[in-house]
Amino acid sequence: MNIVIVESAAKAKTINKYLGRDYKVLASYGHVSDLPAKDGSVEPEKDFEMHWRVSPDSTKVIREIVNEVKKADRLILATDPDREGEAISWHLLRILEEKKALKGVKVQRVAFNAVTKDAVRQALEQPRDIDSPLVEAYLARRALDYLVGFTLSPVLWRKLPGARSAGRVQSVALRLVCDRELEIESFKSQEYWTINARLANATGEDFTAKLQARDGKKLGKFDIPNEEAAKAIRDAVTGGSFKVLSIERKSTKRNPAPPFTTSTLQQEASRKLRYSPRQTMQIAQKLYEGVDLGGETVGLITYMRTDGVQIAPEALSQCRDVIGGDFGRKYLPDSPRHYKTKAKNAQEAHEAVRPTDYRRAPDDIKRYLKDDEYKLYKLIWQRAVASQMASAEVDRTTVDIDTDGKDGTRYTFRATGQVITFDGFLKLYEEGRDDAADEDSARLPPLMENETVKAKAIEPRQHFTEPPPRFTEATLIKKLEELGIGRPSTYASTMNVLRERDYVRLEKNRLVPEDRGRLVTAFLESFFQRYVEYDFTADLEEKLDRISNGELSWKQVLRDFWREFIGAVDEIKHLRVSEVLEALNEILGPHIFPDPGDGTDPRKCPSCEDGRLSLKVGKFGAFIGCSNYPECRYTRQLGRPGEDGEEGATPDKIELGHDPETGEPVTLRSGRFGPYVQLGEAQNGEKPKRASVPKGMDPAVVTLDMALKLLSLPREVGPHPETGKLIMAGIGRYGPFVEHAGKYANLESADEVFTVGLNRAVSLLAEAKTRRPRGGTVLKDLGEHPELGGPIQVCDGRYGPYVKHGKINATLPKDTDPSEVSVEKAVELIAAKAEKSGKKPAKAKSGGKSGSKTKTAAKTAKKPATKTESSGDDAASKSKGKAAKSANGARTKPKSASAKSGGKTSSGKKARDSAPDSAR
Repeated sequence: MNIVIVESAAKAKTINKYLGRDYKVLASYGHVSDLPAKDGSVEPEKDFEMHWRVSPDSTKVIREIVNEVKKADRLILATDPDREGEAISWHLLRILEEKKALKGVKVQRVAFNAVTKDAVRQALEQPRDIDSPLVEAYLARRALDYLVGFTLSPVLWRKLPGARSAGRVQSVALRLVCDRELEIESFKSQEYWTINARLANATGEDFTAKLQARDGKKLGKFDIPNEEAAKAIRDAVTGGSFKVLSIERKSTKRNPAPPFTTSTLQQEASRKLRYSPRQTMQIAQKLYEGVDLGGETVGLITYMRTDGVQIAPEALSQCRDVIGGDFGRKYLPDSPRHYKTKAKNAQEAHEAVRPTDYRRAPDDIKRYLKDDEYKLYKLIWQRAVASQMASAEVDRTTVDIDTDGKDGTRYTFRATGQVITFDGFLKLYEEGRDDAADEDSARLPPLMENETVKAKAIEPRQHFTEPPPRFTEATLIKKLEELGIGRPSTYASTMNVLRERDYVRLEKNRLVPEDRGRLVTAFLESFFQRYVEYDFTADLEEKLDRISNGELSWKQVLRDFWREFIGAVDEIKHLRVSEVLEALNEILGPHIFPDPGDGTDPRKCPSCEDGRLSLKVGKFGAFIGCSNYPECRYTRQLGRPGEDGEEGATPDKIELGHDPETGEPVTLRSGRFGPYVQLGEAQNGEKPKRASVPKGMDPAVVTLDMALKLLSLPREVGPHPETGKLIMAGIGRYGPFVEHAGKYANLESADEVFTVGLNRAVSLLAEAKTRRPRGGTVLKDLGEHPELGGPIQVCDGRYGPYVKHGKINATLPKDTDPSEVSVEKAVELIAAKAEKSGKKPAKAKSGGKSGSKTKTAAKTAKKPATKTESSGDDAASKSKGKAAKSANGARTKPKSASAKSGGKTSSGKKARDSAPDSAR
């Protein structure tokens, strides 16, 4: 038996149909192992030793693979043909060797660029070994991203409260967005004028010419600076004779764009389809893995993570056949077009993104595709076919027209136009553009040299220079690629994590930096400038690519980076928060302290005589406050420089507005048990109405509307159809819930408290009745305790796998496979945990059940453990701690900080575009 392992269930299902009975195809569901999200997973002092852990989601998958491989003659690792696919195969091989599952099993690695019968069979005929340099490049990237995130993010939290994370690629992308915003804010618009002449030839056909020169000297952009100068020219040429001085005709060719890479696909899908990079990659994944075309599952496109623009010879031949058959011989160039990538540090030697079969036209298979799949496939098909079509032929005409002005000056106007004489590839496809339409595309009427044309109107036009545009996701990806920062598969994740961290927001499809993002960028530029420099990041990217070529030692690259990086971290440890904030005051001064324009100090406190405004940080993030606090209590929110200060506001109290019904102030506060909102103030010994800010909601983004919604809880959902009693929705000790007659059911998020309807509430309450009690998932029953009786179970909980006996839970040691835990090992772990905690193992009662009571010999206080998670190319913080009372007296149940890596696509595969940057 031959076992083939691929990454997704959809791909496994497709390939199973291609192979015979001697093959069994299994899915790994993406990455099966990663660095645990905790300190110490990479140890620089031990030559960058890395500690891997099988994902809890993958435990069952690994067990199935191990069992099947032990019965196999050959193992074929057929994961994706890129660095991440190579890493997944390497992890699987490492785990199988640890479990001694490869005895007598031949191991081979194959890679195919398309999920088609021919591509899979050809790959099986050309097996190879694991590509060690490619794996080392993965290890270097994963270690770097981990070390940057888990070293830099805690510095941010201590020195810049409210900041969430920093990362190797993420922080540089954020800097690009922030730098562009700074350019826009510091931009000073300048006035300039142009003069257009509406003219007509001898037959009365109109055309427009623009003033180009005076006395033979070309006009500069600002040579007509104001309306007075523009009107003077208009008056000088009005009524004059206009004569055609010269006509220049030039035939040119427009060549098609190359087929898509990952980056250009994301850019074009953003421009033409308005898809986000993440959405584009998710749809492309489905097209690559296979779509059911009337009973046959077929991969429609080649692998979509690539920076190559090459096309295989057999595919080129098929494409040319389609062009000749569908469009005619004149649309087919004499020889195939061959493209070379222009991207800096292009590395992954795959084909371009193209159809697996050019004969499969989009409209022919439209009925089998979802709307978004059809649109993206059509875009890919058209671009790939057009890339091999004939060039478009264009006749460009330039006409210069002279007139003598009344002021003795000779003025030259120029008219330009172009005519497409042969559409070529434009018949099928034209690349989208981010800039304005071409002004030269107008068609000119017939004209002759020395011909006199009639001036119908002279039109001065006022213009103002405009700042550079904000980045769209597409143009930011283009810029990152030009700089050589990041890899094709990282861009979608990077865009997503910037929004998730509230560092940027999308506004009219443009990326606008939030104040939090600008603070983080300013902090990094002040104290870690080298690590957000574009050249430094691109140079590091180039070294990582050279590792994959076998040209550099991956550990030496890590040593060189870590030596300087940890030195920079150590240098900032002694800095006080006040020193950090003063540095940020200088960098962000134009943004947070705008010049009032009257010559006064923009940092002068408007509330007191000698106070100076400064950036400050509180439990709700950054704000502006007076240096004379607490004598002067002037504060205002960051990013609201034009609003009046809030008297009585403090770092732990921010006024959000007033309740429209009562007129009382609504404030955001920090209490002993966390952030909360409050309506009014205490009066006559009565406490005002309060509501806790839900776990997971950033207090810094709480608005007046949100605060009023929280204060309105609990909310009536409606009467239960069976009992007539009211169903209520609220937020309590275990998070958001619906309640009916003392029975509770959890809601998925705090937002759902305000939107859940009666039908869903009734359904959730009914499901809660049949739901098993709280606790971990039972993975394995080990039988009775040999000494004390009572069942021993292996379970999987929120903090990982553990063994359970009675009320004693003992965590399994790192890298221990839950499926292989023996009774003896479980008894040993339970005894050790009982001794450590001071609890005595419970003896079983008659009937074989373990005792339900245990005596506590000692109570030990446990500090909340802090745990961080890696996301995008960064490490973000989450904490788990002891239960604490909320502001309204309820207890808030702590939530696990552990994060599962990535979601799953509809095919069951972990979504790699939401996985860590390093896991790409």
